[in-house]
Amino acid sequence: MNDQPVLRASGIYKSYQKDSLEVPVLRGVDLDVPHGKITAMVGRSGSGKSTLMHLLATLDRPDQGEIYFRGKRIDNASRAERDAFRNRDIGVIFQFYHLLPELSAVENVLAPMMIGQSTWQYFRHRKAARLRAEAMLDRVGLLHRASHKPSELSGGEMQRTAIARSLMTQPSVLLADEPTGNLDAETGLDILQLLRGLNREDGLTVVMITHDDSIAAGADNLLRMKNGRIQDERLKQAA
Repeated sequence: MNDQPVLRASGIYKSYQKDSLEVPVLRGVDLDVPHGKITAMVGRSGSGKSTLMHLLATLDRPDQGEIYFRGKRIDNASRAERDAFRNRDIGVIFQFYHLLPELSAVENVLAPMMIGQSTWQYFRHRKAARLRAEAMLDRVGLLHRASHKPSELSGGEMQRTAIARSLMTQPSVLLADEPTGNLDAETGLDILQLLRGLNREDGLTVVMITHDDSIAAGADNLLRMKNGRIQDERLKQAA
């Protein structure tokens, strides 16, 4: 068993400028994300959850503190290195899906492969890439909707497409920012079950922001954020 945290944040501070005011968002966050577990992060709007998620995804940099992936510091890497890290090692899904409207479901799933390779590499391996994209759609139960564009999909189907896209490059960590926030309760639980299946079958580490305590209750590790700090942590005993 791998006991080393797959992601670690130490002493994280982050503020944003609003007009002439500096607004502190994170006020000294320490976080260990256990390997092969589902970690849920809950807290009120403005508590700093999404900001912390963006920092873990290297979409932004902390003002102070350090972030490590498998023991290697990543927050101070160059933009190119951080882009490669996101494309190769982590998957990210958002509340609002961020699918490209002009592309079909399978083309949206293919996007990370197209971005992560040169034009020559992609065209050389395009048949294998498409087969993998179709396999990922099949994994989330949407192969029959592969040719449909986002406007032709339901909210749950769009989120499943986004999850399939996030798995395209075989990441070891999935960061999910309110993945059920735009969905009804039943569909939200379906998405949670999908994430749980990926965790159990593939060993995928999942970090998930949610405002829904019933969704958070299905996680292995529960973190509560308040006023830019992690308040408490509960680690369930493994079954």
